[in-house]
Amino acid sequence: MLKRQAKCNQLHRLDHGELQAVMNSELILEDILIKRSQQRKRTSPLNYKERLFVLTKTRLTYYEGSPEKKTKKGSVDLQKIKCVEIVKNGGVLIPCQNKYPFQVVHDASTLYIFAPSNERRSVWVQNMKEEIKRNTSVVAKFHPQFWQEGVWLCCRQVDKMALGCEEYNLFGDISRKPLPPIPGNETTGKARRPPPPPPPEEVKNEEETKEEVVIALYNFDGVEAQDLTLVQGEEYVIVEKRDVNWCKARNKYGEEGYVPSNYVTEKNLGPLDQYVWYCKNVNRNHAEQLLRNEDKEGGFMVRDSSSPGAFTVSLYTKSAGEGASSVRHYHIKESQSMPKQYYLAEKHHFSSIPELIEYHQHNAAGLVARLRYPVGTSAPSTAGFSYEKWEINPSDLTFMKELGCGQYGVVRLGKWRAQHKVAIKAIREGAMYEEDFIEEAKVMMKLSHPKLVQLYGVCTQKSPIYIVTEFMELGCLLNYIRQRRGSFNTETLLGISQDVSEGMEYLEKNKFIHRDLAARNCLVNDSLVVKVSDFGMARYILDDQYTSSFGVKFPVKWSPPEVFNFSKYSSKSDIWSFGVLMWEVFTEGRMPYEQNANHEVVMMVSQGHRLYRPKKATPNIYDIMQSCWREKPEDRSTFSQICVMIRDALEGDS
Repeated sequence: MLKRQAKCNQLHRLDHGELQAVMNSELILEDILIKRSQQRKRTSPLNYKERLFVLTKTRLTYYEGSPEKKTKKGSVDLQKIKCVEIVKNGGVLIPCQNKYPFQVVHDASTLYIFAPSNERRSVWVQNMKEEIKRNTSVVAKFHPQFWQEGVWLCCRQVDKMALGCEEYNLFGDISRKPLPPIPGNETTGKARRPPPPPPPEEVKNEEETKEEVVIALYNFDGVEAQDLTLVQGEEYVIVEKRDVNWCKARNKYGEEGYVPSNYVTEKNLGPLDQYVWYCKNVNRNHAEQLLRNEDKEGGFMVRDSSSPGAFTVSLYTKSAGEGASSVRHYHIKESQSMPKQYYLAEKHHFSSIPELIEYHQHNAAGLVARLRYPVGTSAPSTAGFSYEKWEINPSDLTFMKELGCGQYGVVRLGKWRAQHKVAIKAIREGAMYEEDFIEEAKVMMKLSHPKLVQLYGVCTQKSPIYIVTEFMELGCLLNYIRQRRGSFNTETLLGISQDVSEGMEYLEKNKFIHRDLAARNCLVNDSLVVKVSDFGMARYILDDQYTSSFGVKFPVKWSPPEVFNFSKYSSKSDIWSFGVLMWEVFTEGRMPYEQNANHEVVMMVSQGHRLYRPKKATPNIYDIMQSCWREKPEDRSTFSQICVMIRDALEGDS
């Protein structure tokens, strides 16, 4: 009786014509579901529409409006349906409240429908499969993921009519566990329908994952059609992560595209990441350099203190007495009482650090000056100009002044598409194993760190080959320290060493060997950050200066015994070279073993001789160098350990 009453209720919602159709073909299912637009290349929340779906024995029809008052929007003849199956979302975030998609493939179209639960989706898929099982046009293979932005996400095919990439099962659905074979079916070959499946189990769906909301740390102007422009401070939703350096994001207008991963931060990752005055991973020495470069009264930044979880305000003032300028460092203190409060001056407590900063931007209140002008770090380099764009069109490059002539050929300042400053290295003919390098360049481009000179791409279609990298305004580290000899204090020289060690720590963690680490292969930018350059390039250089009589390439005065004796390279051989680089830094650019020829250096090092302690290096700092020069590679420090030792030395000298 109850079933009959329910059926009557359903029939009363339909108009007279539809009522007759339902009476003739019988109503199977009726639900409010969400339909995705089939016409849009890009999808946004505006392309997801709530519709009343009605399934009968002959048609799938969908309507706009309520069951009582509705307008027909579309209809599909069941005999023309080729496939009904759930959709694996493949990490795609769904911008509507229904998170359980399934697909109805018919004619030349794919209808994407979103159910409110896994159970309702299974009901629809199972019932529709039952109705189409005798269709002659059922597909052998289907696409288990979405067609989105001109590509099948499962197999990356760009033809919308491309053959599916996964075998289609007309019985059951892929959200369930496989059913056991039906006894006797294996030998008869008859397609018998399996028994009704057990009630659906609770399964954890990819679609249930929470959206990751991020905040843009910097502006980013997308240069390719596949990119998304970022506006500093605005929120975005991460759609997918296919690469460590690039992710696909969606803005508030529903537009999607690729953005650099290092230009965004998780919204709830930390309390300060979204503020322009917060400079993560900036040490005391670097903070002072940045503030002095700006040379503005009240210039300030908030940075991480040496103690984990603590913060320091670094503040620049021009009125330090007798016309001198200075940088003051104020630790942000925390109260012992609950709830926790923050303060710089005892009388002025605040419930958060942003509130504290806002107050002192208007009131000095015990500080040497009020916080007038936030000084931040410049936007970081991106791994390539866009996602998976490593081959650069030479016509996009503008060649400007010559910067120098290196091992490879002439290096010029240039611009890419008349807007991004770059360094362009023209590889002279016969200077390198070109084919091997081109393959390696794809790997090297994915290495991205604030203390590595970024490789943007290569031009390989014509000769000469060009290598396009980040432009470093102040040039080679060796020349930089030689030209300013006598102006460096111990803390500044330690800061230079720290920058290099952090870049090398990243290479070490990624199992990448430099093979030619030296001051000449590090560069300095206009923010006085030192970055490691030309990592991994030594393998491809054809240069007599780097080739021994055994045909092995190495710079002798920077090489450990296992390299010049056995040609054995590792991160530990890079550690030895780093010790020599540190020595170069603390002698302000002197040549190691300057009185000795290469063959004499090989003999001296093999007999245990080591470089002397520079005058500007304390015994503690010289210990770091010596930890790099132990005879057995396994006895040498790692770059992670070196970073800690330098950090400790900086704290001791602060």
